[in-house]
Amino acid sequence: MEGYVFDGADGSQMTFWTCTQTAQAGAQAHAYDEYMIVVQGSYTLIIDSRRILLNAGEEYFIPRGVLHSGEVVAGTRTIHAFGGHRCARATA
Repeated sequence: MEGYVFDGADGSQMTFWTCTQTAQAGAQAHAYDEYMIVVQGSYTLIIDSRRILLNAGEEYFIPRGVLHSGEVVAGTRTIHAFGGHRCARATA
């Protein structure tokens, strides 16, 4: 996965991801809300064993504390808005 992370002054983050290969995201829950939109390709969001297929142009709001996972198809591009700090930066 390749992407960009932008830090908000309030501790929020925006991420822009391009998935270079088909993959699965492990189950996770956050202490903050997450909003995501699929820009290109498709992403299957999994919540409570329910599979929610999101195609380009579709969006989804994940409230804080909701356990979720997902499956992404190679070439998919997504944008995520996190109400908190989600991604740590690599240190040199």
